[in-house]
Amino acid sequence: MLAVLSPGQGSQKPGFLSPWLELSGAEARLKWWSALAGVDLIHLGTQADADEIKDTARTQPLLVAAALLAAEQLPMYDVGLVAGHSVGEIGAAALAGVLPAEAAITLAGVRGREMAAACALEPTGMSAVLGGDAETVVAAIEQHGLYPANRNGAGQIVAAGALDALGKFAAEPPEGARVRALAVAGAFHTPFMAPAEQALAAVAGGITAADPARILLSNLDGSAVVHGREMVQRLVRQVTAPVRWDLVMRTLRDLGVTGIIELPPAGTLAGLVKRELKGEQAPEIVTLNTPDDLAAARDLIARHGMVPSLEPTPVFRVVVASSAGTFAPAEGLDEGATVRSGQVIGSVVTRQGPVEITAHAAGVLTEWLAHHDDPVAPGQPVARIGGQQV
Repeated sequence: MLAVLSPGQGSQKPGFLSPWLELSGAEARLKWWSALAGVDLIHLGTQADADEIKDTARTQPLLVAAALLAAEQLPMYDVGLVAGHSVGEIGAAALAGVLPAEAAITLAGVRGREMAAACALEPTGMSAVLGGDAETVVAAIEQHGLYPANRNGAGQIVAAGALDALGKFAAEPPEGARVRALAVAGAFHTPFMAPAEQALAAVAGGITAADPARILLSNLDGSAVVHGREMVQRLVRQVTAPVRWDLVMRTLRDLGVTGIIELPPAGTLAGLVKRELKGEQAPEIVTLNTPDDLAAARDLIARHGMVPSLEPTPVFRVVVASSAGTFAPAEGLDEGATVRSGQVIGSVVTRQGPVEITAHAAGVLTEWLAHHDDPVAPGQPVARIGGQQV
């Protein structure tokens, strides 16, 4: 399986869009998207300096536009999975077919402006915590009245909150960890962003969303989201909720992803994946930064993606667990049985009670991928439902 990843804020570099403007139609597309986003994307991606593109209101729509512009040059119909980090999740939702490109750009523009406005209300910030035991680091962050805003895996957690609390935390780092202040405008993905979440919710309520056409992973818990309206709600919730990229990478591993393309400006997510998924689990990665990298990206899709054919080919839909717990298949439901859309095929037993798992398409229960009492994680495949595509 091949995954396409869309990076988030902090990955931008001055002039990174310049080579993409040489592609036919790219400049016109960016002018249209600029009108929707309320910022000059061409200027920001080609001439603006590092300080200008660090502005949250400008950076967020710029990153989503860059991802969508590059993805238009790829055979996305052969891509099985998409995910994005923070604002990159809006781009991923568009690539999954949940949002039209225009809605994604507009939403990113609103998100950026409202988060920038929220940052101006109180003196807050973020600090990267490198190394140390993850649970010990999280406990220390919370003891200082801060929030673990990003859990990126590979020994990297980001603390966020009031600047004075961050200063005290840096003076008393957790054992085995280093604390480095980040050059950001405020405490993203914390309750400090509540005004931005409310403003984004008001706009998102008018969006018509479609269900994903491919696997779409959520930053909230690393799970695969199968309903478009739910994904829009998660995009809004993510403004104040921590980014759990560690759980997204766990799902990439659980799903057996063998190839990854990171969209421009690429490198950050590829680095995290390389440090987290090693050995036999290490996927082949292409960082797509300029049109010169398109050939390698298309080759990776050809080798790791879904191969198109004029012949009838079996189509399989993977049903995944929506929460952590132990799996219980529906009583009397065996492989080979026909299931209908919306039918309950099992449940995940959690501490809060059972959570039902439903089939989101009709077909034949081809294979159980989890069995009774097996421990499952959010996004982990539990069954494969097959059909026929002509």
